[in-house]
Amino acid sequence: MEVIAFVGPSGTGKSHRALVIAHENGAACIIDDGILIYNNRIVAGFSAKKEVSKLKAVRRAIFQDPVQVKSVRDQLDIINPERILILGTSENMVKKIAGALGLGEPVRYIHIEDVATPKDIEKAQNARLKEGKHIIPVPTMELKPHFKGYLIDPIKSIWRRKRVRRDGADADDFEKSVIRPVFSYYGKLTFSDTVLTQLIKNSLAKVDGISKCDDVKVKKSTKGNNALLIAMGVSVVRGRPVKDIMGDMHQAIRKELEYITGMAVERLSIVVDDVVNPPAPSKK
Repeated sequence: MEVIAFVGPSGTGKSHRALVIAHENGAACIIDDGILIYNNRIVAGFSAKKEVSKLKAVRRAIFQDPVQVKSVRDQLDIINPERILILGTSENMVKKIAGALGLGEPVRYIHIEDVATPKDIEKAQNARLKEGKHIIPVPTMELKPHFKGYLIDPIKSIWRRKRVRRDGADADDFEKSVIRPVFSYYGKLTFSDTVLTQLIKNSLAKVDGISKCDDVKVKKSTKGNNALLIAMGVSVVRGRPVKDIMGDMHQAIRKELEYITGMAVERLSIVVDDVVNPPAPSKK
């Protein structure tokens, strides 16, 4: 298994370009900040971007955790890629990662200055320092289970070089995601229980079959992942299957809260307090 190193200081745009660099060099897998990416999916590892301190993030990124090492090594043995791209802030860091995973030293080093202009690098650094943006080279939907409590936005970038796939189709788009920890992005940002309750009730106003929502209780998760524990009682309208109503409620509440606040819903407990008759049709 050949190792290709992609090297550059933190925040200079390595993750933003990782998919294209991997594609151009025939690397089936990418290792970036503690995770193993294969076929646009996180298949093993733990992201350093979730750590609460710089020291823990560095340890995670260079694979100092035996559990993390085993999870990535097991997947590499299954995938058995011919070539792998490892991102690091220095050549030495990439060597440490490769060594921790039992891989050979890199056969080639690609530096961020080889593929990005000084202006591009400066722009990437501003996005990191001023806006708190971190790029992870996988689609947004793939990130949601791994990054509860983060604002996640998709980025589509088209590989514009004149190359097509073997079947004659255009080259693939590469989708990446931006993650921004909510509180560090906006400073100290908090939402009162009243606001969260109102957002929940507002989301349920769009759900067919809900007559009333009351006794809403909102707590923050004790797991430290910026997620919410919600309990409530509702009255439903007779005629529509309760199972369908509950499904729509879950979806509406999660969408509203995650979009507005950036906080994920860890648990949603709903008690049906009453079943009421549908309103009588108005007489004209």
